[in-house]
Amino acid sequence: MITKKFQFENYRSTASFVKQITELAESEGHHPVITFGWGFCTVQLQTKKIKGLHENDFIMAAKINALL
Repeated sequence: MITKKFQFENYRSTASFVKQITELAESEGHHPVITFGWGFCTVQLQTKKIKGLHENDFIMAAKINALL
């Protein structure tokens, strides 16, 4: 599983980033687990079908990083 925690200055910035991830996830058909609260967002990626990591997980991770 790929896990990354992102830090933000406030809740609004965090929620905005989460919204961007959800829009990306829908367009890519690849849906990460997202947890967030004031000033943080944690994203987890894995391919449940193979119970591990697939190339698409790494591509999605790079696209999420590029949103910043």
